[in-house]
Amino acid sequence: MIVVEDLHRHFGAFRAVDGASLEIATGSITGLIGPNGAGKTTLFNVIAGRLKPTSGRVLMDGEDISGLAPHELFAKGLLRTFQIAHEFSSMTVRENLMMVPGHQSGETLWNTWFRRGVIAREEAALRRKADEVLDFLTIRHIADEKAGNISGGQKKLVELGRTMMVDAKVVFLDEVGAGVNRTLLNTIGDAIVRLNKERGYTFCVIEHDMDFIARLCDPVIVMAEGKVLAKGTVDEVKNDERVIEAYLGTGLKNKVVAHG
Repeated sequence: MIVVEDLHRHFGAFRAVDGASLEIATGSITGLIGPNGAGKTTLFNVIAGRLKPTSGRVLMDGEDISGLAPHELFAKGLLRTFQIAHEFSSMTVRENLMMVPGHQSGETLWNTWFRRGVIAREEAALRRKADEVLDFLTIRHIADEKAGNISGGQKKLVELGRTMMVDAKVVFLDEVGAGVNRTLLNTIGDAIVRLNKERGYTFCVIEHDMDFIARLCDPVIVMAEGKVLAKGTVDEVKNDERVIEAYLGTGLKNKVVAHG
């Protein structure tokens, strides 16, 4: 699905991503871990179009997508979520979902004057779709709550729900578990697995919680100092001496939990 070839992203003399190469297989849930400052989020930002690469390239299904804008990648089915949820706080949870699909008829003044029936039918279909998503994520009970009033974990579920409102192919999840209680994290994990198994979503997940990574992800890619250090199963990377050293020699699992 995604191939990253010798990717660099520099900020002056600082090399946040320094020659990273990796592959994300179609239909996989790939974990991306590493110490703080390893370059994981910068890599996500380059792949997802928020930052342009200094050099190197990103391929999606064999097509060079390097440097494309986020809205162009969105149209191709590449989406990402953020460490801090980006909700529209004054809108309801349902409305946050309904506004995701692009090119809606109600976006043009002409249609609001002369094609009100079309807009009404389109909004009814979007509402049905949003309610299906809310049911899938088991959060229908907060459909009419203002998104700014729900918990951090519920906001992460809403972000995941946004990806379900369009034909997503690959979704990049940046610290989906940050600030989320264990019960909601399990709900998020269940939704990710179901989307992967039932709907064919491909995921790449940045996360510090190794229990969460171990439950969901195979393979796991480890970054350090802007480079890809190792790839394998959770057990393989936990026992890799290079990985242990990257986590300051204190043992991978304990260090990762501490960073979380």
